[in-house]
Amino acid sequence: MAIEHFDVLIIGAGLSGIGSAVHLKKKLPNKSFAILEGRDAIGGTWDLFRYPGIRSDSDMFTLGYAFKPWVNDKGIGDGEDIRTYIEEAAEENAVKPHIRFGQKVKSANFDSDSALWHLSVELKDGSIKEYSCNFFISCTGYYDYDEDYTPDFAGRDDFKGDIIEPQFWPENYNYSGKEVVVIGSGATAVTVVPAMTDKAKHVTMLQRSPSYVVSVPQQDIMVKVLRKILPEKWAYKIIRGRNISITLAIFQLCKRFPNFMRKLLQWGVKMQLPKDFDMSHFTPKYNPWDQRLCAVPLGDLFESIKEGSASVVTDHIDRFVEDGILLKSGKTLKADMIVTATGLKIQMLGNMQVSVDGEPIIPNQSMSYRGVMFENIPNMAMVFGYTNSSWTLKADLISDYVCRLLKHMDNKGVRQVIPRNHNPDIKRLPFIDMSSGYIQRVKDQIPQQGDAKPWKLYQNYFLDMTSLKLANLDDPSLEYSAPNISTERSAQEAG
Repeated sequence: MAIEHFDVLIIGAGLSGIGSAVHLKKKLPNKSFAILEGRDAIGGTWDLFRYPGIRSDSDMFTLGYAFKPWVNDKGIGDGEDIRTYIEEAAEENAVKPHIRFGQKVKSANFDSDSALWHLSVELKDGSIKEYSCNFFISCTGYYDYDEDYTPDFAGRDDFKGDIIEPQFWPENYNYSGKEVVVIGSGATAVTVVPAMTDKAKHVTMLQRSPSYVVSVPQQDIMVKVLRKILPEKWAYKIIRGRNISITLAIFQLCKRFPNFMRKLLQWGVKMQLPKDFDMSHFTPKYNPWDQRLCAVPLGDLFESIKEGSASVVTDHIDRFVEDGILLKSGKTLKADMIVTATGLKIQMLGNMQVSVDGEPIIPNQSMSYRGVMFENIPNMAMVFGYTNSSWTLKADLISDYVCRLLKHMDNKGVRQVIPRNHNPDIKRLPFIDMSSGYIQRVKDQIPQQGDAKPWKLYQNYFLDMTSLKLANLDDPSLEYSAPNISTERSAQEAG
């Protein structure tokens, strides 16, 4: 089978991959590209996850693309609405014909002699297809689509009811009249619990430790007003800018005044719960934004607790038993069904094996360059969004930067760019500075950042916007070259 060649290959057809493709189409229309998607659908996370209540935990005016206004009335989008939005973006910008479904990238090797990436891709029938490209962009997200994180609970096989993993929710599963226990306290748990109260007999959120939960409005009066007096595009930009500023301000306040913000956040929760409610269930031991805040539209979780259709238990699991869960306290939570909202399994680069000239890349030994490329790895970018704000904000900035970089390389007449660190005194730090369990479990597997420019990461959209949009593309940390490719090899790559 002949090797198929493209100027750019994008890995993943989710929110990031479609966004990157649109940026390429708009800014570099002469570049050939394809999107390699392992599944059979557009949408990534928003197509894979089908559990009750699936929704964004960021407002859609910032989770949406900069180039496509979010026109839905809902500020917090549900899974179906977000899938539709991504599909519309692909259709409107003629991206769909570039997607290769059912093609999972297994390995990628960069050949320095030719300045080309060679990708080995597994097709649905198990056969292998080969691609080459000048530049590739990983838009695979940061967790495993094939496996979630579920602790090895003792006695799991003793439980007589159903055990459901949210990532693999069975289609048309009927939980009507069931006593449900949801294990977890993160974004998935606080979404599933109120959503299941519509049919379940009762839903209990069983948490080992509390998380910060924040009630957010589902609709915004300012949005309605601006849409009446301004074109949709301008209304979207204004709301987007305002929401970015508010989110960043809250994050900065949490970091600078953690004690004050802890009290403020807990006061907001207390106001929405019964007067006699035990607030220890919503009193985390860590500071705000040491882990991501959990957003609940219109306080639906708190409303479910007030109504009595949901409850919260803070305890440790001893083991599963026939009719529920035995807790370390000695109590037994009765259950007909258990939902394990226990977190994601982190994986970088879609679990593909990445190498340069046959030498495997070890992710935690490379620093991130401007949050886009990686130290000593040529012609490769990774789209990784914010952890303290909407993912897409950073994704848009990265895609724009990559387009600028590719255009700059063309203007210089070079075919290869490699970030190099020339600062021997730079301090290497974790790529993601969060205490969340899913991050801590794989801290030895994720890349690094530095404590100085251009290796330092900023969880700040406005700083990144300045840094990436105005970045000097002739930065001494970028090593450009123009390796010659033989006529024979050129013909081979062209297929």
